[in-house]
This record gives sequence, structure tokens and C-alpha cells, in this order.
Amino acid sequence: MDLTHLNWLAILAATVAAFIAGGIWFGPKTFFPVWWKLMGKDPAAVPGAGSNMAVVFGSTAVAAFVEAVSVAVVISFVAPATPGFGPLQGALTGFLLGIGLAAASSLSHRLFAGVGFRVWLIEVSSDVLNLTIMGLIIGSWR
Repeated sequence: MDLTHLNWLAILAATVAAFIAGGIWFGPKTFFPVWWKLMGKDPAAVPGAGSNMAVVFGSTAVAAFVEAVSVAVVISFVAPATPGFGPLQGALTGFLLGIGLAAASSLSHRLFAGVGFRVWLIEVSSDVLNLTIMGLIIGSWR
């Protein structure tokens, strides 16, 4: 497959937008405190203590980039067969990828890991939102 036909500026914008949305989603005034508690962490504990945060954030950014490329590839197959493909169809594509892949595939992992349904719901909701945003941006820049 030739990836040169993809809109790399749209992919970069989608990556940045999803990274920012994830930061807001897991911010101190949004879902982080609840998620942290549900994970069984001490509220006084410093997140990431003992971790190399450059590696954590760098890996997260790389993962978002890979997701954006994946959404762009799917859209590149779907869009030519869909007259009038645009932002809403892109968002729907991202949403369906989020529900069908991210949500469905991660449920058993999170439940078997013993973190519970609510942790999964918070985490996967962020994934679905991010993939929807990516699809919206990539679908807009076709």
C-alpha cells in the first residue's frame, strides 16, 4: 500500500488534537481524580512517580500518530465509495473504529486485569472521542 496519498498535515493535526483532548479528558478537573481512585491509587500519590515522563508522553504521542494514520487509511478506502464524504462521515468512521476496535477489544483486557468496568468506561470513552475527533479532522481535509 502506498501511503503517500494520505494527507499528512491532517494526520498531524488529528494527532495533536487527540493528544490535547486526552490531556483534557484525564485532567485534574475532569476524569483523572475518579479514574485514579478507581485504579486503586492513593490520591496523595504523584502520577508517574518513578516513570520517565518523556517516555510516557512520547509513547502516547506516537500511539496517537499511529491511530491517526490508521483512521486516514480507513477513510482513504471508505471515502471514494461514499458520495459527499466529509467531516461528519469522517467523524462517524472514527467513532465506529473507536467502538468496534478500541472499546470491544479492550473490554476483556481491562476486566481480566481486575480494574473494573468503570475504569474501562473512562479509558475507552477517551479513545472513542479521540478517534472521532481524528476522523472529523481527516474527513474535513480530504
